[in-house]
Amino acid sequence: MARDRIIKEDYTSGVRKVLIYTLILNSAVAFAKILYGHMTDSIAMTSDGLHSFMDGVSNIIGLFGIWIASHPPDREHPYGHRKYETLFTIVIGLMIFATCFQILNKVYVSFSGDHKTIVTETSFAIMLFTMAVNIFVMWYETKKGRELGSDFLVADAKHTKSDIFVSFSVIISLVFTKLGYPYVDTVVGLVIALLIGRIGYEILKSASDVLVDTMCIDTSVIESAVKKIEGVKGCHDIRARGTDNCVYLDFHILVDGNMPIAEAHAIADNIEDRIKNEFPTVADVMVHVEPEIAEQKTRRNS
Repeated sequence: MARDRIIKEDYTSGVRKVLIYTLILNSAVAFAKILYGHMTDSIAMTSDGLHSFMDGVSNIIGLFGIWIASHPPDREHPYGHRKYETLFTIVIGLMIFATCFQILNKVYVSFSGDHKTIVTETSFAIMLFTMAVNIFVMWYETKKGRELGSDFLVADAKHTKSDIFVSFSVIISLVFTKLGYPYVDTVVGLVIALLIGRIGYEILKSASDVLVDTMCIDTSVIESAVKKIEGVKGCHDIRARGTDNCVYLDFHILVDGNMPIAEAHAIADNIEDRIKNEFPTVADVMVHVEPEIAEQKTRRNS
């Protein structure tokens, strides 16, 4: 229990630290792009700034979500609170679609009226600098997300990844606008909305897989590991749910029908220990012990 508590504390503090760092960077990036985008009437730059703003908001939501998810199991939540992290991941996905709507609204207004974007050297400087910051944030969040096994950080990194493509598109639009093609700015705004929508879809799909208990571990590997344990005659009906870093596993094993209950229970305990040691992402194991009958033995040997 002490070991599990230490792991959870390391996980929570690690994710919290990453979110605080990225929140500061995302806020600075968003402020720069939104402010200068309004000053120059650039739909593409303003849209990119709104996207970055959503990155910052998602960091705040993530801090709250991680805090709730770190609470230990209780009477009402015997499996813990880890799915709250998934729930807040869905909130990020919905926020991304809200951002799409805001951008599409700006695109519509631009096509239906006069629109003139002012392009300066400062415009390019801001976009290049903020894109470099986004690249660092994406790399940092992805690295830490994989190290800590955090679905939220990986999802947030994908959100930031879209910012890099968006920023590159904005720079291209500024070049064409400078050359005398003002509607490129509006078209790029539309492209940005589509890119953001795709990221939102991927995040929602990943989170929904967790909520509907999609299989999250290779059952053949589990079966092979269990069958190697002394006293186990067979293994079947393997089920797994949860996230990649927090798996809840249950399965049935066959033992000698004449084996004493205490000995069969000891085998089950041994299996639980072995599984958790070999597969650190497994948080809980439920082993159902069944006696091997003659019919099962014949089928296994044939």
